[in-house]
Amino acid sequence: MGRIFTLDEARALMPQVKALTEPVYTLAASLAEELTQAEEARDGRRVEELRERLQVLVKSWQQSMQDLEADVKGLWLVDFDAGDGYWCWAYPEEALDHWHSYEGGFRSRVPADQRPGVRA
Repeated sequence: MGRIFTLDEARALMPQVKALTEPVYTLAASLAEELTQAEEARDGRRVEELRERLQVLVKSWQQSMQDLEADVKGLWLVDFDAGDGYWCWAYPEEALDHWHSYEGGFRSRVPADQRPGVRA
């Protein structure tokens, strides 16, 4: 079992998460655009090279998130285990402001202050 985070502990990591995610996202978007152009030009060698670069880039980002003890749940989607679900963040959100149950996933997320069982 991994680390359990309070909301404050997870939020404390967000400057690092965002600093690691933003430049990788920007580079990945650029590579994806180049990939589209290479596919349209039917440049098979360039297509394979760009796909490999994208894969390495995304794996590197995933590893950097895991090094912070965050769970990568999708491309640019990071969760922190709250013990009863996850604190959930997706790029380019400014803050870590959502929670969802273990079973519910991203689509069932609610504002963190509306997490079930939490009293105001």
